[in-house]
Amino acid sequence: QVQLVESGGGLVQPGRSLRLSCAVSGSMFWSYAMGWYRQAPGKQRELVARISSGSVTQYADSVKGRFTISRDNVKNTVYLQMNDLKPEDTAVYYCNFPTPGGSPGWPWGQGTQVTVSS
Repeated sequence: QVQLVESGGGLVQPGRSLRLSCAVSGSMFWSYAMGWYRQAPGKQRELVARISSGSVTQYADSVKGRFTISRDNVKNTVYLQMNDLKPEDTAVYYCNFPTPGGSPGWPWGQGTQVTVSS
C-alpha cells in the first residue's frame, strides 16, 4: 500500500517562502500524476497544484504565479515551492494522486501544517 509522508511546513511571515516535500513509498511513482492539496480550518480540502507523469503542471488560480510543483522520480518525491506566502495560504498541506474523477487515489498522509502570520 502506498504511504505518503509530507514535511517542510512551519510558521512563516507573509511574503516569505517554504518548500514542502512529499515522499511516496511504493513502485511506479513515475507513472502517476501527483497533486498538492490543502485544507484550511472550516473549509473543504482543495487541490492547489498538480503535476502529470510527464511533468506538465496545473495550478489553482489562488496560487498561480507563487507556487511551483515539481517531482523527482528517482527519489519518489514531489515538492511544492511556495513563494510570497499570504495569510490565506494557512492550511494543512497534503499530497496525493489526483484521479481523473477528482478523488484522491491513495490514503491520506498526516499532512504538514503551514501557518502564515506576522
